[in-house]
Amino acid sequence: MSTPTVSITENPTVRWKRRPVISKPRRSWWVTLVRIFSKNLVLLIVILGLIEMIRKLVLKSADSSEGSVLNFERRIVEVESEVNHRIEKLSESLEKKLGELGAAECLRNVQGANNGDMEVIKMVARDMLEKEIQRHVADGLGRVDYALSSGGARVVRHSEPFIIRRWFQKISLNTVYRDSEKMLKPSFGEPGQCFPLKGDSGFVEIRLRTTIIPEAITLEHVDKAVAYDRSSAPKNCRVYGWHHGYGTDIAVETGKIFLLVEFSYDLEKSNAQTFNVLDLVGSGLVDTVRLEFTSNHGNTNHTCIYRLRVHGHEPTSI
Repeated sequence: MSTPTVSITENPTVRWKRRPVISKPRRSWWVTLVRIFSKNLVLLIVILGLIEMIRKLVLKSADSSEGSVLNFERRIVEVESEVNHRIEKLSESLEKKLGELGAAECLRNVQGANNGDMEVIKMVARDMLEKEIQRHVADGLGRVDYALSSGGARVVRHSEPFIIRRWFQKISLNTVYRDSEKMLKPSFGEPGQCFPLKGDSGFVEIRLRTTIIPEAITLEHVDKAVAYDRSSAPKNCRVYGWHHGYGTDIAVETGKIFLLVEFSYDLEKSNAQTFNVLDLVGSGLVDTVRLEFTSNHGNTNHTCIYRLRVHGHEPTSI
């Protein structure tokens, strides 16, 4: 039995076509050279820019360091000048105090003084410094203050205060404001630690801690070395005193008002100025004082009272 044969014949209509090969045009040698040169030029420019940037940063840092050094040296010179100035002022103050104590002659003869004289000078200077330290520790004056709030004194009346209030708030003329106690406390020389009263005239009434025989009044304002403006300091003042008749077993004349002292606060003098009570007062007993000021140093809006002190002694200590 014969196997049938299958004949495979090609289809004459099917033909394979090849893609034409497109040949790229060949670059000229000079085009390649220009491209390489351009790339290298751009890279060189970038490198030079980075180098210039680094150089400027280094120079700026150096200038800053040099400026810091100069500022530091300038500050050293300023500090040295300030220290020398303070030493000169301290020397002048020391010589003045020694002169008051009768020791100025000893200082002028120090060059020819022997060891014994030097010991005397040291002792005088040491005593003077100890007295100054004790005086400043004792509230700056070394005198008892019977108007000190921590000792029991208090403000019982004052004129209208100078305060910033909202539109719905009212000021009562019969109210004693809590901040009024600032007038009876140490302010430690800090500007603004006062009680401001409206206008350039007003008054303050203070109940003392106990019945006393008054000797002096001290009015204190902020020191001119740290003050922003001293025009609010009171100027022309009067201080009255009386006894309200309660809280004592001693027979006193109640209701009689004494003019204790009349004075003018001077801005060119010390910030704490003490004024002795008039001799006409004699041995009058008081437990209440009233400070009245009729003018200040130019501020028409308000007058600041930093501290008021009342000095004297209790009648039992006579």
